[in-house]
Amino acid sequence: MNQLHKRFGDDQVKVLLGGYCQGVLERDEVQEILGIGKTRFFALLKEYRQDPEAFSVAYERYSPGRLSTAVEEEIEWELRREKEIVDDKRLPISGYNYSALRDRLRKKGIEVSVTTIIDRAQRLNCYQPRKRRKAHDREVLTASIGALIQHDSSLHLWSPFAPEKWSLITSIDDYSRMLLFAEFVPNDTTWAHIEAVRTLTQSYGIPLRYYVDSLRVFRFVQGRDSVRCRHILLADEVDTQWSKMMRVLGVEVSYALSPQAKGKVERPYQWLQDRIVRTCALEKISTMEEVRAVLRAEVERYNHHQVHSTTREIPGIRFHRAQQEGDSLFRPFSLPKPYTSPKDVFCLRETRTVNGYRRISLFNHTIEVPKVDLYEPVEVHLVPDIAGQLMEIRIWRNDKMVHSVTLPLDGFRVHL
Repeated sequence: MNQLHKRFGDDQVKVLLGGYCQGVLERDEVQEILGIGKTRFFALLKEYRQDPEAFSVAYERYSPGRLSTAVEEEIEWELRREKEIVDDKRLPISGYNYSALRDRLRKKGIEVSVTTIIDRAQRLNCYQPRKRRKAHDREVLTASIGALIQHDSSLHLWSPFAPEKWSLITSIDDYSRMLLFAEFVPNDTTWAHIEAVRTLTQSYGIPLRYYVDSLRVFRFVQGRDSVRCRHILLADEVDTQWSKMMRVLGVEVSYALSPQAKGKVERPYQWLQDRIVRTCALEKISTMEEVRAVLRAEVERYNHHQVHSTTREIPGIRFHRAQQEGDSLFRPFSLPKPYTSPKDVFCLRETRTVNGYRRISLFNHTIEVPKVDLYEPVEVHLVPDIAGQLMEIRIWRNDKMVHSVTLPLDGFRVHL
């Protein structure tokens, strides 16, 4: 069949497309008259709607120029570097990321398509076919921000030049898919997760529910956490320090029984992990502060520049629109009674009994407790200062703080 511009003039096609836009003609009728398919029809319609006056079906032959030798060498050099990363068994990545490679080339002022990069990768033996992945549910299950926060951590060697593995703790809002918290910590500890919740709630408010896995920080599991505990205790009958804090905040907690059940937070992890590890390996980054800078850049990209594959929106825009429309289940952060300081909410909790000398024993430390009757129980709030290597101890009785003292952190056998 002859080409469209040889069979119809610009004015004729404009009349037909205009008739479709006005509802006078059906799409099938226009396609039949022009002798084109649906894809071609919508391409013409888009071009017509953008500028009806300048619309034309005149054919312009375009032959893309070949890439220069310098650009070809730059692509090859980046692909060789990519191959070194993929072949490094110490790193938690197993495949090529040609989109990330394209972005690195853009920073150098080189604009090439992913298709072009893949073509060069196949020639240079820097290519792996995509693995077929199992289908998973991509549905957004919540209707408001703050309805569900997916919280998780991931321990990896984030750079081949780093001296050790670090944990990445993240919290993601289910509705918007926006990352509300992301931070590297040396160890995956109870205190690190308490600090993560403190940062999120004081920044955005208190959500309705958290969704976590069965990591020992979040949940006691009989047979795993203790071999000497009473076997009548079940998983939800033993309070962890983290669950005590969540109860004080009034936040519900749900537990995933498998990694597959936490897919919404696992996929952003994979994206962050892939991008961060590649950047650290290529730029020879070795310190946690340097890796944190990479993390902040990638979170900024994810939250404010990347369209999410499920929602088809940029997470930050979706989140802020929900805020403006009042479509939020976040409660403003406020201190629950009788507390007057966030330290008594975001803390580690212990219970002790005052002895006959009006003292308590706490991890080999003897602390005097004035104004409390002998043999009465008290609630002890432990607030670590990791940077200063100090432990603030706040003692409560009958909804009143009766004493506080600060001691060196060394010697406290608590899982910080």
